[in-house]
Amino acid sequence: MKKSAPKKSNGKPAARKSSKPSAGKERPAEIDPLFAHVAAAFAGDREVGLGRMFSSSSVLNVKGKIFAMLVKGKFVAKLPKERVDGLVATGAGEYFDPGHGRLMKEWVTVADARPRWVELAKEAHAFVSRGRR
Repeated sequence: MKKSAPKKSNGKPAARKSSKPSAGKERPAEIDPLFAHVAAAFAGDREVGLGRMFSSSSVLNVKGKIFAMLVKGKFVAKLPKERVDGLVATGAGEYFDPGHGRLMKEWVTVADARPRWVELAKEAHAFVSRGRR
Protein backbone atom coordinates (compact mmCIF):
# COMPACT_ATOMS: atom_id res chain seq x y z
CA MET A 1 0.00 0.00 0.00
CA LYS A 2 1.35 3.42 -0.98
CA LYS A 3 1.63 5.92 1.85
CA SER A 4 0.48 9.46 1.19
CA ALA A 5 2.98 12.26 1.54
CA PRO A 6 2.87 14.21 4.80
CA LYS A 7 1.36 17.71 4.44
CA LYS A 8 3.01 20.98 5.43
CA SER A 9 0.96 23.53 7.34
CA ASN A 10 0.21 25.27 4.02
CA GLY A 11 -1.55 22.12 2.71
CA LYS A 12 1.16 21.26 0.16
CA PRO A 13 3.01 17.92 0.32
CA ALA A 14 6.26 18.01 2.29
CA ALA A 15 9.43 16.89 0.59
CA ARG A 16 10.27 13.24 1.20
CA LYS A 17 13.67 12.04 2.20
CA SER A 18 14.70 8.94 0.33
CA SER A 19 16.12 6.07 2.37
CA LYS A 20 17.76 4.76 -0.79
CA PRO A 21 21.33 5.95 -1.23
CA SER A 22 21.98 7.25 -4.71
CA ALA A 23 24.87 8.16 -6.93
CA GLY A 24 25.96 11.75 -7.02
CA LYS A 25 25.02 12.52 -3.41
CA GLU A 26 27.65 13.75 -1.03
CA ARG A 27 29.37 10.95 0.83
CA PRO A 28 28.54 10.75 4.54
CA ALA A 29 31.22 11.97 6.92
CA GLU A 30 31.12 8.81 9.01
CA ILE A 31 32.12 5.58 7.28
CA ASP A 32 32.60 2.50 9.40
CA PRO A 33 36.39 2.05 9.70
CA LEU A 34 36.03 -1.62 8.70
CA PHE A 35 34.47 -0.53 5.39
CA ALA A 36 36.57 2.60 4.71
CA HIS A 37 39.07 0.86 2.40
CA VAL A 38 36.22 -0.57 0.32
CA ALA A 39 34.53 2.84 -0.01
CA ALA A 40 37.90 4.43 -0.87
CA ALA A 41 38.31 2.02 -3.80
CA PHE A 42 35.20 3.61 -5.41
CA ALA A 43 35.80 7.22 -4.38
CA GLY A 44 36.58 8.31 -7.97
CA ASP A 45 33.56 6.61 -9.53
CA ARG A 46 30.79 9.20 -10.04
CA GLU A 47 28.15 6.47 -10.49
CA VAL A 48 28.81 4.96 -7.06
CA GLY A 49 26.96 6.30 -4.04
CA LEU A 50 27.66 5.68 -0.37
CA GLY A 51 24.98 5.70 2.29
CA ARG A 52 23.31 3.88 5.15
CA MET A 53 20.34 1.57 5.05
CA PHE A 54 18.53 -0.60 7.60
CA SER A 55 21.07 -2.29 9.89
CA SER A 56 23.94 -1.61 7.49
CA SER A 57 26.48 0.88 8.69
CA SER A 58 27.76 1.53 5.15
CA VAL A 59 26.21 0.76 1.76
CA LEU A 60 27.67 1.16 -1.75
CA ASN A 61 25.34 1.41 -4.72
CA VAL A 62 25.65 1.95 -8.44
CA LYS A 63 22.78 3.59 -10.31
CA GLY A 64 20.71 3.23 -7.12
CA LYS A 65 21.27 -0.53 -6.78
CA ILE A 66 23.21 -1.83 -3.77
CA PHE A 67 26.23 -3.98 -4.58
CA ALA A 68 28.20 -4.04 -1.30
CA MET A 69 27.55 -3.24 2.35
CA LEU A 70 28.73 -3.77 5.89
CA VAL A 71 26.17 -5.51 8.11
CA LYS A 72 26.95 -6.15 11.76
CA GLY A 73 30.70 -6.02 11.07
CA LYS A 74 30.53 -8.40 8.12
CA PHE A 75 31.09 -7.56 4.46
CA VAL A 76 28.16 -8.43 2.18
CA ALA A 77 28.22 -8.37 -1.64
CA LYS A 78 25.80 -9.12 -4.49
CA LEU A 79 27.34 -11.63 -6.90
CA PRO A 80 26.08 -14.17 -9.42
CA LYS A 81 24.49 -17.20 -7.73
CA GLU A 82 27.19 -19.53 -9.08
CA ARG A 83 29.93 -17.33 -7.59
CA VAL A 84 28.15 -17.18 -4.21
CA ASP A 85 27.68 -20.98 -4.27
CA GLY A 86 31.43 -21.37 -4.92
CA LEU A 87 32.44 -19.06 -2.06
CA VAL A 88 30.10 -20.88 0.31
CA ALA A 89 31.34 -24.31 -0.85
CA THR A 90 34.97 -23.37 -0.13
CA GLY A 91 34.11 -21.87 3.26
CA ALA A 92 35.15 -18.37 2.15
CA GLY A 93 31.65 -17.01 2.72
CA GLU A 94 28.09 -17.69 3.82
CA TYR A 95 24.72 -16.98 2.22
CA PHE A 96 23.44 -13.62 3.47
CA ASP A 97 20.43 -13.71 5.79
CA PRO A 98 18.82 -10.27 6.03
CA GLY A 99 17.22 -11.31 9.30
CA HIS A 100 14.03 -13.08 8.34
CA GLY A 101 15.51 -16.56 7.98
CA ARG A 102 15.50 -16.60 4.17
CA LEU A 103 19.00 -16.97 2.75
CA MET A 104 19.68 -14.78 -0.28
CA LYS A 105 21.09 -16.77 -3.22
CA GLU A 106 22.88 -13.82 -4.88
CA TRP A 107 24.31 -12.28 -1.70
CA VAL A 108 27.39 -13.50 0.17
CA THR A 109 28.60 -12.59 3.67
CA VAL A 110 32.33 -12.58 4.34
CA ALA A 111 33.51 -12.04 7.91
CA ASP A 112 37.28 -12.25 7.48
CA ALA A 113 39.96 -11.43 4.91
CA ARG A 114 39.35 -7.67 4.74
CA PRO A 115 41.91 -7.14 1.98
CA ARG A 116 39.74 -9.39 -0.22
CA TRP A 117 36.67 -7.22 0.36
CA VAL A 118 37.76 -4.69 -2.28
CA GLU A 119 38.21 -7.46 -4.85
CA LEU A 120 34.73 -8.84 -4.10
CA ALA A 121 33.22 -5.34 -4.13
CA LYS A 122 34.68 -4.76 -7.60
CA GLU A 123 33.16 -8.06 -8.78
CA ALA A 124 29.83 -7.06 -7.25
CA HIS A 125 29.98 -3.61 -8.86
CA ALA A 126 30.56 -5.18 -12.30
CA PHE A 127 27.73 -7.68 -11.75
CA VAL A 128 25.18 -5.09 -10.61
CA SER A 129 26.25 -2.59 -13.30
CA ARG A 130 25.51 -5.18 -16.01
CA GLY A 131 21.97 -5.68 -14.70
CA ARG A 132 19.91 -8.81 -15.15
CA ARG A 133 20.91 -11.31 -17.81
